[in-house]
Amino acid sequence: MSAIENETVKNKKIGRKAAVAATVGTIIEWYDFFLYATASALIFPKLFFPASDPYIGTLQSFGTFAVGFFARPVGAAIFGHYGDRIGRKTALVLTMFLMGISSLVIGLLPTYQSVGMWAPILLVLLRLIQGIGVGGEWGGSVLLSMEWGDKKRQALMGSWPQMGVSAGLLLASIMISIFMYISGDGFFIWGWRIPFILSVVLLIVGYVIRAKIPETPSFRKVQEQQKVSRMPVMDVLKNHPRMVLLAALVRLSENGPFYVYTVFIINFGMEMFKMDKAFFVNANTVGSLVMVFGIPFFGYLSDRIGIRRMYLIGVATTFAWAFAYVGLISTGIPLALFLATVLSMIPHSMQVGPQGAMLAHCFPPRLRYSGLSLGTQFGAIIAGGFAPLICMYLWHTLGTAYAISFYIAGAAVITFCATLLLRNYTETASLDKVEEKEESKEVLSV
Repeated sequence: MSAIENETVKNKKIGRKAAVAATVGTIIEWYDFFLYATASALIFPKLFFPASDPYIGTLQSFGTFAVGFFARPVGAAIFGHYGDRIGRKTALVLTMFLMGISSLVIGLLPTYQSVGMWAPILLVLLRLIQGIGVGGEWGGSVLLSMEWGDKKRQALMGSWPQMGVSAGLLLASIMISIFMYISGDGFFIWGWRIPFILSVVLLIVGYVIRAKIPETPSFRKVQEQQKVSRMPVMDVLKNHPRMVLLAALVRLSENGPFYVYTVFIINFGMEMFKMDKAFFVNANTVGSLVMVFGIPFFGYLSDRIGIRRMYLIGVATTFAWAFAYVGLISTGIPLALFLATVLSMIPHSMQVGPQGAMLAHCFPPRLRYSGLSLGTQFGAIIAGGFAPLICMYLWHTLGTAYAISFYIAGAAVITFCATLLLRNYTETASLDKVEEKEESKEVLSV
C-alpha cells in the first residue's frame, strides 16, 4: 500500500472517530440544555417562582429558559474566536466543561422556599452560563465532524452532531421519566436534581473521547497558508454580515416550532386538558427517537438530491404541518397529542439533517467557526428562545390555538425566502479568489 493510500485510510479512521467525538459531546451538551427546557415547564414554576399565580409563574420560568438563548451569541463569539484562532478541538472541550459544571450546580441549587429571591437569581445566572456553552458547541461540533469527513458526504457528516441534539433530548426525557417513577412523591424534593447532578459523569466521558481527536484538515490548511484571522468575529461581521443574518433566518422554521412541539405543548396539555406531565415527557422521548434516526437519514438523502433542495422541502412540509398540528392538539385526545408531538419531528428532521453542511458552506474555512456559530445562535434567539413565550401569549390573548399555526407558518415563509438567498462557499479555486479579494479589502481598510 502506498504512502498516499495509507494516509487516506488513516484519515478515514480519524474521520469516523471525529464524528463519534462530535456526536457524543453534542449529546452531553444538549442533554444538559434540554433538562433545563423540560424543567422550565414541569418543575421550576413551582420551586423557584411559587409566589406567582400559575400563568405568571410559567411565563417567568419560560423567561429564564429564554435567557439561555440570549447568552448563546456570546458563546458563539467567544468560542468562534478561539475556534478560528487556535482550533476547533480546544474550543469544544471548553464548552463541555461550562455545560457540565453549570448543570451540576443547578442540581444542587436551593429553592425559593429556602433562600427566597436568590433562588431564581442563581437559576438565571446558571442558565446564562449554559447558553454560553451551547452557543460555542453547535458550530464547532458540526465542523469537527464535517471537516474530517468525506467531501462527498458533507451533509451526512454534518448531520451526526445534529443527531446528537435529538439524542440529548432523548436522554434528558428518559432520565426525567426514570426519576419521576423512582422518586414518586419526592420528585419535586430530590428526584428532579439527580439528572442534573449526573451531568458530571457524562462530562468526564465526553472529555476523554474529544481529547484524542487531532485538529481538522481544513483548519490545519488555514494555518499552513498563514490565513488565520486575528479577529475572526470582527472579520466575519465585516465581510459576511448578510450571510450571518440569513443563517439566523434560516433557522426560524426549524428552531422555533421545535420548542413549540417539545416545551410549550407540555403546559398547553396540562392547562387545557389537565393531562399528566409524564405523558408529554414520554411523547418527547418517542419523538426524540424519531429524530435520532430521521436526522442522519435526511442528511444522507441530502447528499443524493441536493442539500439546499432537501432543506426547502423540509421548510415547505413545516408550513403545511402547522395547521394539521394544531388541529390534532386541539382535540384533547391523548393519542392525537402524542402523535402530533412524534410526527412533528419528521419535518423538523428534514431541516436539521442538511442544515449543518448548508450553513457551514456559507462561510470560508478561516472564518467558518465564527460565522456558523454567530448566525445559528442569533437564529436561536429570535426563533427558539421566544417560541414558548410567544405561543403562550398568543393562545391566552387570542383565545385560539390556531394562532400558533400562523406563528409556525410565518416562520416557514421567512426561512424559505432566506434559504434561497444563501451563498455556497466551497474549498475550491473560486473560494480562493473570493478570499483574496476580501483580504485585499481588509488591507486597504487598515
